[in-house]
Amino acid sequence: MMGVVAVVASISVGEGLRDPDGSLGPGWLRMPLLLSGAFVLDILPRGLWRARRHPSTFWSQARRLVHEHWTRERIALVAIGIGSFYVTYVSYRNLKNFLPKIGGQLHDPLLHSIDKAIMFGHEPAIVLHHLLGENVAAQVLAAVYLLFLPVSPLSLVVYLVWSRNISYGYWYATAQCLAWAFGTVSYYLLPTVGPAFWYVWLYSDLAHTSVSDMQRSLAASRAETIYGPLNTDAIQSVAGFASLHVGIILTLALVTHYTVRHSWIRRTMWVYFGLTVVSTLYFGWHYIADDVAGALIALLSVWLGGLATGQRFERRGRSSRPTTSTAGVPLDDGGNDHELAAPVSSS
Repeated sequence: MMGVVAVVASISVGEGLRDPDGSLGPGWLRMPLLLSGAFVLDILPRGLWRARRHPSTFWSQARRLVHEHWTRERIALVAIGIGSFYVTYVSYRNLKNFLPKIGGQLHDPLLHSIDKAIMFGHEPAIVLHHLLGENVAAQVLAAVYLLFLPVSPLSLVVYLVWSRNISYGYWYATAQCLAWAFGTVSYYLLPTVGPAFWYVWLYSDLAHTSVSDMQRSLAASRAETIYGPLNTDAIQSVAGFASLHVGIILTLALVTHYTVRHSWIRRTMWVYFGLTVVSTLYFGWHYIADDVAGALIALLSVWLGGLATGQRFERRGRSSRPTTSTAGVPLDDGGNDHELAAPVSSS
């Protein structure tokens, strides 16, 4: 559906579809590289560990690992997950690029007034600047915000390659694709650019960070897209409502909470989610309503993704009804202890 809508929008505005670069290169190159790296990280260390007493058996151990883990079901999951994510994400970026031409009137003053009402007349960003400071906190939160760029594709690869229960990989891939799709719909339902681009002066006292460089670059690309020559290579990537930083990271935190055995990983994801929310408001990427809408998108995406992939949501928590699984495959030396598995009980 995202691919079809992107093609129709491309025809309607008279622009071709593009494969936008990400932090790790263009999508057609980025995802195969990530998967190749994940495959090597899956086979190499465990193969070396199994062959530690007899190094000459490394290749036989590696072939055995491939046979155990890279089953037909695993390969199907990887192909479907990567293909779906690639089409969804490229469509999302192109539909975001078309926003100024077919998105309608901007509603930043409305969401800004809601922010001030919630904060009893105060600016959320200014409150955070006074509370956290404008120097060290800016550097830390900038790192948190930009971490999103590799986390989204990397987390998908982790779930596709290393989830012991294959239905968990399908769950996360489905939920993430749904979140990108719902986020795209929200951009068109309530077009905004975000406070950092509408109320620029509120953020002028912050220390210089990589985020401020990104915001200047995005503002320039948006202006070039709207007012520049017709053959510009710039891509418009500014949209406020809803926050997909919040939506995607909460999607990851929720699926992690229900599928990862180690409590420290689950807690880390929740801390990361909280810091992500703070960073979106601190730098003016989003209004409070944007973050609330992003959280709702995550909840809806995780729930629908769970229903679509055989997860059960019961009164005392979530339990798995796997569609397919490699959990029963015999493993040597506990070699898959890094794989994802659900807690015995969750509430």
